[in-house]
Amino acid sequence: MPSDLFAQDRLEQRLVELETRLTFQEQAMVELSEALADARAESGRNTELLMNLLSDLGKLRGELYADPADEPPPPHY
Repeated sequence: MPSDLFAQDRLEQRLVELETRLTFQEQAMVELSEALADARAESGRNTELLMNLLSDLGKLRGELYADPADEPPPPHY
């Protein structure tokens, strides 16, 4: 009978250990999921920022390299 109690205690100990590990793994999964969501949101913001910068650069290039014939003559003419 004492060996049955020992086996039962050992089994309960293993069960508690497994439940503890599962809890830590669940918490890790939640943290990873949140980190992934944050990374995706940041990527979306970065993509939008890059698109705005490229658009601004295109406008600036258009202004810098405009056709000289479209510009008014200098004031001394």
